[in-house]
Amino acid sequence: MKTLRHLATLAGLLALALVLFGAPPALADTPGYDVNDCKTCHEAAFNQFKTTQHAAQGCNSCHGDVTEHVKGNLEKGEPGPIKKLGTLPAAEVDATCLTCHDSGKHENWKGGVHERRGVSCTSCHSVHSFKSPKGQLKTVSETENCSSCHQNIRAKLMRTSHHPVREGKMACSSCHDPHDGATPKMIKGNWINESCLTCHTEKRGPFLWEHAPVRENCALCHDPHGSNHDKLLVAKQPFLCQRCHLNTRHPGTLYDRGNSFAGPTVSPGAGNPIFSSRAAEHACKNCHQNVHGGNGPSGPYLGR
Repeated sequence: MKTLRHLATLAGLLALALVLFGAPPALADTPGYDVNDCKTCHEAAFNQFKTTQHAAQGCNSCHGDVTEHVKGNLEKGEPGPIKKLGTLPAAEVDATCLTCHDSGKHENWKGGVHERRGVSCTSCHSVHSFKSPKGQLKTVSETENCSSCHQNIRAKLMRTSHHPVREGKMACSSCHDPHDGATPKMIKGNWINESCLTCHTEKRGPFLWEHAPVRENCALCHDPHGSNHDKLLVAKQPFLCQRCHLNTRHPGTLYDRGNSFAGPTVSPGAGNPIFSSRAAEHACKNCHQNVHGGNGPSGPYLGR
């Protein structure tokens, strides 16, 4: 009687542990084959695969009916036919993965930039030989994975002024969603400013006095991937500001040869000199500090 009580208590404790901590993924069996049969030939792939949630689905979830494949290998020494994702077109690979991964942002994979350019799920992810601690990526880090294709962006990340991506404090997915093709450049926000203001909340406003390009697009002045100018600027001041503000209300109006440190500049190949309209010795933010917008009494000029 006591033994039965002890067994019932142990069974209850085991059930409670499974509820609290969850059961480890079990290796799925289906009629006709045992997944352990795959281990006979594919031990290295099998050992890493069995530690993931994919193991609960079984090999045949992705590779199709493996019965003939195993049977041919065991009986004839020649593996039977099987679906190899590495040899399939990108569309068929995606269709296989999306059989399960069909919710959330993955719903917008179809028609997205990556899908249109022939990128498949296995271009970035690996089921059997992944190297990352999250996401089963083919590389150790997410940034390294994206940089394998986006070499021009990787070069910008190496510049002096940059977001802390290469330091590991941010990743490409901090701003982009690689599975969602519903927004331009696959950014997470509905538009670029919404993504930027997620972190840079002090620039959100509302302000009494606004700067039109700031309201329109942060990338008009900043390069989010990296720059050799201060604060990710796409050009150095005052050249950046004078791309729009060529004529000002300052005395002398135009920064030409008469009041510019650099003097006239000559355009290569041109017959006539073109006088410089940029004051190399001045920085606009010396006076116009609230360039993102402000509520001060000198607001129309975004002053202090």
